[in-house]
Amino acid sequence: MATGGGEDWDTVTYLKAKPKTGQAARSQQAVNAAQRHGLDVETSKKYAAGTNKQHGASADTAKLDRETEELHHDRVSMSVGRAIQQGRQAKGMTQKDLATRINEKPQVVNEYESGKAIPQNAILAKMERVLAMKLRGKEIGQPLTAGPKKKK
Repeated sequence: MATGGGEDWDTVTYLKAKPKTGQAARSQQAVNAAQRHGLDVETSKKYAAGTNKQHGASADTAKLDRETEELHHDRVSMSVGRAIQQGRQAKGMTQKDLATRINEKPQVVNEYESGKAIPQNAILAKMERVLAMKLRGKEIGQPLTAGPKKKK
């Protein structure tokens, strides 16, 4: 290189960025640029893109829509609720007292008395022992005759 003649020129080469091949263009600007350069542009709509859906609607969906049977859990009958309420009041207990005696929340006793609870044999058995009356079977409201079984 010459230092004094002003001929201190270096050759600089500018490389034009090539369009990315095999990758998805994320913006409309990139799609337009690819079209201007005559490249093939393929657009496709992704189903449920950006959501957490694993599968589309199945064939069973229509069958479920046509299903008319209503499935629900059985509730405590009102006769059981009335028997619990009468037995509790005969012993002078509040709902909270009964709940404390059977180690349940007062809300559970309230649901049983109002007929909103799904019956559980364990809870009904505890209530039967405390209230000394039958709450299951055909003799609802009758006093319990047989006590706990004693071992010999």
